[in-house]
Amino acid sequence: MTAVADGPDANVLYNHHCAICHGVSRLGGIGPALLPDNLSRLRHNEAVEVIRGGRAATQMPAYGELLDETEIAALAEWIYEPPEVEPSWTDEDILASHEVNHYYGTLPDEPVFEVDDLKNLFLVVEIGDHHVSLLDGDKFERITRFPSRYALHGGPKYTPDGRYVYFGSRDGWVTKYDIYNLEVTAEVRAGINMRNIAVSADGRYVLAGNYLPHTLVLLDARNLELIASIPVEGLNGDTSRVSAVYTAPPRNSFIAALRDIPEVWEIRWPEERAAGDEALVGDFALHRMEAPDYLDDFFFDMEYRYVVGAARGGQGGQVFDLDEEVKVADLPLEGMPHLGAGITWELDGRRVMAIPHIDKGQVSVFDMTDWSLITHIETDGPGFFMRSHENSPYAWVDVFFGPNHDRVHVIDKQTLEIVETLVPEPGKTAAHVEFDRRGETLLLSIWDDDGYLLWLDGNTLEELGRMPMKRPSGKYNVWNKTQYEEGTSH
Repeated sequence: MTAVADGPDANVLYNHHCAICHGVSRLGGIGPALLPDNLSRLRHNEAVEVIRGGRAATQMPAYGELLDETEIAALAEWIYEPPEVEPSWTDEDILASHEVNHYYGTLPDEPVFEVDDLKNLFLVVEIGDHHVSLLDGDKFERITRFPSRYALHGGPKYTPDGRYVYFGSRDGWVTKYDIYNLEVTAEVRAGINMRNIAVSADGRYVLAGNYLPHTLVLLDARNLELIASIPVEGLNGDTSRVSAVYTAPPRNSFIAALRDIPEVWEIRWPEERAAGDEALVGDFALHRMEAPDYLDDFFFDMEYRYVVGAARGGQGGQVFDLDEEVKVADLPLEGMPHLGAGITWELDGRRVMAIPHIDKGQVSVFDMTDWSLITHIETDGPGFFMRSHENSPYAWVDVFFGPNHDRVHVIDKQTLEIVETLVPEPGKTAAHVEFDRRGETLLLSIWDDDGYLLWLDGNTLEELGRMPMKRPSGKYNVWNKTQYEEGTSH
């Protein structure tokens, strides 16, 4: 489509005004890719506003004085249309995008800042103006704030020692950041539309999962050099988008959730190194399990032997034994459970898992010894994020969707009852709890352009402070994300 009702030619407008930043093929450049899947988080009316008024704290200018309303409407409609020829992203494209600012081992090993506990740092993703803040988790003071790629997704991933962190963007960019030196060290574009990344438990590899193209991209974690681009093709010959990739630390493997083929993939990495150096050696083993349905959202038990999978919008969950590579149970889950936000804890001598639902006001609690349903906890609306900590008596779940999005429920982990419902800022979305290292203090986002971070006492629920931010979303504590403990989501 190039025009609206015989009006302006959107293709011509795009090439004249937009291609220099967003690429001739809409694959992105200085600006993000403008393809339907990449724009899934941007509503059509918001796109109109961005074209008309620009975007603060970015290089996106305002075109309201250069284009009339008909031309703006034509452009906004056109970018949501799929291109006539599906774009490709080859190994040559990946290699050409690769940039190294500081090679591994060339920056100092001591932090350029002082804090009491390097494992109690937080990274906060601010999606309102595409920045990330690094916070001292003891004093709750900002150490630095730096720009990010457009539309970070899936959460940053730390190396085991907490020094380096990797970000993945919807546009396919993987960014490595040295926390000690407050520097971006390397970047590479692994795909056109990427879901998320995972970092191996030994810190040697990064795996990126793509929607477009249908690939898994394996990178050397040191400088983000390409190791392999793996086509995602099923036993039946169909290709698939990758919904998510996960690290399974005790297994020395990655797990991939596939959206379009009924399989579960496990990729095990080699454990040995070449004698005398750090060269990557050995072959990566792909293990695939056939599933009776498409699964694109996963939850793991503490030992990473069992994986629970569900399809968004599907009926029921399925439990797989990764050792035996077979399905062992079904879960009575309906609609759209958000398994990726699930948490676990000990209840009456047994391990339980709790899962929020995207399409209903409910948290489902299961016994992980036999995968039986314990209860459904009714909430004030559909939720998206759920968190706890091994030292906290409470589990927190938001009400992210629906009219009650300004509420957060506090659930007693032993009685399985809601003991408090907080409304920090009436009318503004409250979401995504993250605890500090010790489970004493927690951070909560007020998800608004005029939003802020709120930190609370984890036991008394008393407000301790706040910090203004533009739509802060996820918060990620170094200790919690480098440990695999009770009460943390995997």
